[in-house]
Amino acid sequence: MDRWSFSFYSKTATAKSREVEATKMAAMAALQSSFTSLSLSPSSFLGQPFAPLLYPSLAKPTEKPCPIVMRLKRWERKKCKPNSLPVLHKLHVKVGDTVKIISGREKGKTGEISQVFRHNSTVVVKDINLKTKHVKSRGEDEPGQIIKIEAPIHSSNVMLYSKEQNVASRVGHKTLENGKRVRYLIKTGEIIDSTEDWKRVVKDKEKTEAAATAAAS
Repeated sequence: MDRWSFSFYSKTATAKSREVEATKMAAMAALQSSFTSLSLSPSSFLGQPFAPLLYPSLAKPTEKPCPIVMRLKRWERKKCKPNSLPVLHKLHVKVGDTVKIISGREKGKTGEISQVFRHNSTVVVKDINLKTKHVKSRGEDEPGQIIKIEAPIHSSNVMLYSKEQNVASRVGHKTLENGKRVRYLIKTGEIIDSTEDWKRVVKDKEKTEAAATAAAS
């Protein structure tokens, strides 16, 4: 290729590139004029404002709610359900049952259950596990004094006791012919839940409450 042919081809390529650039510029000008005629803004589309985009929250949902811990005493915590009600445990003993202590300092002693606390599975036995308590004076009429109180015992440290055969036994459940479900001692077969015993327990409780009310008044 001689010098004249090379110059011809270079001029032709330059002219084509200029035509392409001119076409691009014309297209951009037409597009800009169309946007101006439609009065578009960056936050609108065809004259209508864009709706805000709603993005899903990126926070991870908690799988299980944490158990609520309710303050009961300084040295004790009471677990609660999500609805703030205390979690109550099933016990094998009830108020009025005669039990025998099978573990601890009072091991071997027998007594009657006076109170049951289902939130921490403890029971109070009459004249068992006595603790000394110093009561402050509340005035001239009520001076300070030192008294003995019955401290709670865990329910796993007591076993039902038969006074007739003087033996401690585990508890079982069975249904009678009349359809009533009762507890009984596995070793002796003695039925624990009887109507007479329950009436006696209720009467004793009423007498205790009446005596406490009379003493307070």
